[in-house]
Formats: sequence, C-alpha cells, structure tokens
Amino acid sequence: MDRRLRNRILLYLLLAGVLAYVLVELSGRRPVPKISAVTPMRENLVSSISSNGKVEPIAPYVMRAQLDTFVEKVRATEGQTIKKGQMILELDVKDAAARLSEAKGKLLRAQDDLRAAKAGGRTDDAARVAGDLAKAQAERDRRQKNHEALRRLIEQQAATQDELAANDLALAEAQAEVTRLAAGKQEFERSVKLDTDQAALRVQQIQNEVAALEEKVRQGGITAPTDGTLYSLPVKAGDYVKVGELLAEMADLHKVRVRAFIDEPELGALEANEPVKITWDALPSKTWVGKTEIVPKQVVPHGTRSVGELLCAVNNDKLELLPNINVNVRINSRERIGVLAVPRGAVAAEGGRRYVFVVKRNQLSVNKSTLEKREIHVGIADATNYEVVSGLQEGELVALPGDVDLHDGMTVTVITTEVLNFQERSNG
Repeated sequence: MDRRLRNRILLYLLLAGVLAYVLVELSGRRPVPKISAVTPMRENLVSSISSNGKVEPIAPYVMRAQLDTFVEKVRATEGQTIKKGQMILELDVKDAAARLSEAKGKLLRAQDDLRAAKAGGRTDDAARVAGDLAKAQAERDRRQKNHEALRRLIEQQAATQDELAANDLALAEAQAEVTRLAAGKQEFERSVKLDTDQAALRVQQIQNEVAALEEKVRQGGITAPTDGTLYSLPVKAGDYVKVGELLAEMADLHKVRVRAFIDEPELGALEANEPVKITWDALPSKTWVGKTEIVPKQVVPHGTRSVGELLCAVNNDKLELLPNINVNVRINSRERIGVLAVPRGAVAAEGGRRYVFVVKRNQLSVNKSTLEKREIHVGIADATNYEVVSGLQEGELVALPGDVDLHDGMTVTVITTEVLNFQERSNG
C-alpha cells in the first residue's frame, strides 16, 4: 500500500474519531431550561390584614328578671324591630298585686291615725279629757267663791263656822280633782305626741312597703328601654324564671362592633381609623364597611392562637349582620402609590433576606440568558405583590419559578414575559 493511501485512511479514521467524540458530547448535554419572566412595574399597593371576628352590639340593653315568678305572656318575637316603651313580655305578679292592694289599705288607716295624732289625739278622747278638767275647775272656782261669801256672812253672823268648814273641805277636794285631771291631761298630751311619732314612723314603713310592691308589679311588665332590634328572647310563656335570669337583649343594630382577632405578629401594623371590610359566609355576595376604633392593648389566648382583639365600628344599615355571628375581617393597614412592585412568587426568602433572580441576556447566544441572584429590600405587600424598596430597577427582567430550581449563574431560555398580564393582575 502506498503512502498516499495510508495517509488518507489515517485522516478518515481521525475525522471519524472526532465526529464520534462530538456526537457523544452532544448526546450527554442537558437541554437549556425554559422559564417565564416578568418585568416589575410601578403599581398602587394596599397592604391588608385578614382574620376572623365576631359581631357585637355597641350599646346592648340586657333585661333580667327582678323576681322569682312565671312568664305569663310574650308580646314580641326574636329579631323584631321594636319601639321604646313597647311591651316585650309580662311576668306573673298577681301575688305582688294582691299584697300591694292590702298594703295600700293599711297605708290609708295609718295616715288617718297620723292626722288624728297631729290634731291632738282622737277627738272624743281629747274632748272628754278637756271637759272633765273644765268641769273640775268650775267646781273648784264655785267652792272658792262660796268660801269668800261664807266668810262675809260669818262676819254678819248670817252663817256658821260649820258651813264654812264644810265648804272648805269641798274646795280642797275640788282642787285635788283639778290637780289630778290636769296631770291626766298632760299625760294625755305626752301620749298624743308619742303616738304622732309612732304613727309617722308606721306611715313611712308602709309607704316603703307600697313602693317596693309597686316596683315588683311594674317589673312584671318588661318594656323596651329604647328603639332597636330584639336580638335575643330566650324565654317563652310558662317558663319559671329566677332573679337575675336573662329575659331579653336588644340594641340599635344600624351600627355594630366587630371584635377582630389579629395574630400577634401583625399587631404592629394596626392603627385607629383604618378602613375595614367585613364579609359573612352566610351572605357571600355582601360586603360591609367600617373603620378600626380601638387597637389591642394586650395579647390574649384564642384557641391555639395568641391574638390581640381589635374593635371595629361597622355600618349595618340593612340590619343584616346579627350579634354573635362569625365574620371575615380585612383591614387595609397601609397604602403605597406608584411603587415598583414584583410578584410574591418571584421573591425567595433565605436567612431572613429576600432575593430575586434577574435575567441577564447572554451576548454569545441570542436565545439564551443567565440568571443573577440578587438581594432586594421589600416594603409592604398585598395579596400578590411586594413593594421593591431597593435592589431592582424598572425595565429589568425577573425570573418566575417553574418546573426547575433556579440558581445563580444558571443558563436559561425565556419563553414568556408577563409584563402586561402582571400589570393587569396587579391593577385588578
């Protein structure tokens, strides 16, 4: 074999080897991952806190039984709108009413006794005492005049000493009777004064008894203390109730309070007068608005959670929100206008820091790009986006997570960019 043919064969073998090597290398190389990316845009972001809560009346009126008795009649129904003074239910107070009638009779008699005592005692007794004393005084005065007359007659020898002695004895007896009756009159007057004090005390005691019984009778009629909605009426006719037992609850429900249970990590973002939206699963198409009023001052256990209880005032014009129902609460705590925003999904957290993967165009290949892992600082967040405080510029392209794990320096092919879709989703 000549040299030229041998060299040609060696060249062919070398080319075949190179070709085989290239084919092997190409067959073992992984395909370039395909990803989606987004261009951050300036948006208006509203940071919100979502939790659960319970509806409460702002100024409830609670009516309780003031005596042990039976419920006689129920005049209203639970959920009814009622006016001030309207009868809600009646309790059985027949026993108290009978005792009240008896007490009023006793009061009239006691008042008569008091008037008599103030007038000097019973008229017949006072007249008898005064008459007896006046008669005795008249008899004494007559004997005194006879004494003077007999002394003159004795001087004229027209009467005897025996007649004078007999008259003086009668005069002494008359004076003793006057003294006795005067003392009796004084004792009668002291007795009248004592009777006046006792009669006044008895009148006061019976008046207190009458007032207490009147209050019991009045408490038998349970009326509305104000205009509002009767949202709780746990008793029915025939029920026996004891003192202090709940009879009814009502309030003006055109504005209600929602007690929202906010998890401890989110308490720092709360302020008064922030807008609140309320939804209720029973009426999913309805939304109620209000504002925060009293921010939590302490953390309390709530089931397995540690929460602060945020009080919110909520408009309830159609009276659809009922006391004690469970509702969903969303508080719009902070708002940023025209800030650079990036989707939450594009932001990775690592060691308390946040990162994104910025897409850098590969100058050696038109269809390939390289990822740069970059730390960013974020501000507020809404349901889908983060505010970018620093680390990104407008117009930069940020990788979105997909089927492959992203890492720094990774070569990728960007198949879609979601500038417009992202913008529309954020605005929506």
